[in-house]
Amino acid sequence: MDVFGLYLAVARMSFRRQLAYRTANLAGLTTNAFFGYMRAALFIALFGASTQTTISGYDLQAAASYTWVTQALIMLVNLWGWWDIEATIRTGDVVTDLARPFSYLGYWLARDYGRAAYFALFRGLPGLLIGQLTFAGGLRWPANAGAWMALLASLILAVSISFAWRFLLNVSAFWTTDARGIGGITGALVMFLGGFVVPLRFFPDWLQPVLMNLPFAGIIQIPTDIFIGQLSGVEALQAIAVQAVWALALLGLAQITVLFAVRRVSLQGG
Repeated sequence: MDVFGLYLAVARMSFRRQLAYRTANLAGLTTNAFFGYMRAALFIALFGASTQTTISGYDLQAAASYTWVTQALIMLVNLWGWWDIEATIRTGDVVTDLARPFSYLGYWLARDYGRAAYFALFRGLPGLLIGQLTFAGGLRWPANAGAWMALLASLILAVSISFAWRFLLNVSAFWTTDARGIGGITGALVMFLGGFVVPLRFFPDWLQPVLMNLPFAGIIQIPTDIFIGQLSGVEALQAIAVQAVWALALLGLAQITVLFAVRRVSLQGG
């Protein structure tokens, strides 16, 4: 089997593994829908109390759509955290994983893409359909084929950025006994600076360019803005380019970290 075929098989296995948790996914979908409705209601109240038809560039439909899209992205980018690698480091099973005749980073990335594909189909899409049915007038969807293609590229890169960030937090367990504590703090940072809590366009004008060029915006804000049409054409391509740069940079850093981890294991006699 070639390398691509190997990673594709790993992704398929990860996808199928998630199929075993249908009840948990249904419970998660129900929770996401509830909070999506509540968050959308806050924006409805905000616009109802305002004399403006747009706030920070969003009209009511765009703002409500924003909340439903970000809810749909929660599991696709694994916003609540993920500690599978950290668990293998604590048990010592990571030694076997590192000794396998293929890329350690590539293996886990393939697994994450398989997981993300599952949640895109069985959590994200159903959540968006619920939002479409419950919000008067419906959500704002990508307007044309070009927008859908830009969205797909943005989502692929969003998963890469999110994975690389989570991977780095996990392998920090080689050097610290409190990787999950660090992850809890940085998780809140990602939610706030990534645009999940409120859109980054609600921040002061002088701060927005800084936040939009951080990796966290590439996880939530950019794909969401492409979905609802706040980013289109050249602006969308520029945002996707920023995502690509961060994906490559963080995955490169993750690979370097793996090399240091292998050296650490070897020095300790693993």
